[in-house]
Amino acid sequence: MYKHIAPALFVLMALVTAAACSGNGDPGQSDRLRVVATVAPVGALTAEVGGDLIELRTLVGAGVDPHAYTISASDRKALNNAAVVLRNGLELDAFIDRALGDERDKVVTVTEGVRLRIPGETGAEEHAEDDGHDHGGVDPHVWQDVGNAKVMVENIAAALAAADPEHEAAYRENAAAYSARLDEVDREIRELIESIPQENRKMVTNHDAFGYFVERYGLELVGTVIPGMTTAAEPSAKEIANLEDLIRREGVKAIFAERTVEPKIARRISADTGVTIVDDLYGDSLGPPGSGAETVDGMLLWNATRIAEALR
Repeated sequence: MYKHIAPALFVLMALVTAAACSGNGDPGQSDRLRVVATVAPVGALTAEVGGDLIELRTLVGAGVDPHAYTISASDRKALNNAAVVLRNGLELDAFIDRALGDERDKVVTVTEGVRLRIPGETGAEEHAEDDGHDHGGVDPHVWQDVGNAKVMVENIAAALAAADPEHEAAYRENAAAYSARLDEVDREIRELIESIPQENRKMVTNHDAFGYFVERYGLELVGTVIPGMTTAAEPSAKEIANLEDLIRREGVKAIFAERTVEPKIARRISADTGVTIVDDLYGDSLGPPGSGAETVDGMLLWNATRIAEALR
């Protein structure tokens, strides 16, 4: 009997060992660098830089509004298990602060050194993230400017290389390749915007998420339906009436809304003014896999195409 048991026991032990090595029993086990990104644009940029060398978890996935996000127990576990946590900062992902506790030393803010937009402040676009100003009123949607996205890519590469020096060359190479792709998309977007007659380059958006894009490509942000940069606010009846008057006076051709933000009021304004509404842009987030807008470069090109089509 023992002659039959010994081989069977050997096979069983081998299977248990293989399962343990595969990491299927514990999603936190992996030979790859464990990285958490807070929001979808940061996650997408990190995926381009890290590739197969990292195990990436993005907390606020594509199609989710980060302004209304609440951290979960599984998010906290992912944060605890991560070697590196990459955040946007600028108050967009402040939800991780309490969850991290004393582990803030592994957090990297990838927007350091970007050019910032402070709505209502003259010359605000010349500020840098580390310029010593109080940035409580800063527009956090910095990835809507290709130049800022390239700075974020370099910061991500530096953070991954610091945590995983063995693969620094690969991270740097991936970052350079994606920066080149962003340059290519920048040229494509400029061509699209140039196809819009100068007098038509006026935008009204559902909330203030496209200021960086507008400034980079010479568009004009006439107004926003939701006041401010958060989606939690709501316009008053007087603000809606004033915006409708402004749309008529400026000859605005379209109102632009995002997929992640309820456009009910924007649709009402569109009906009142007879202006077209385009409600499938990506401001705070990205598109789902296969949409063409699941990457930062794809999202920027998607938005530019829809804007150009509506304003020509």
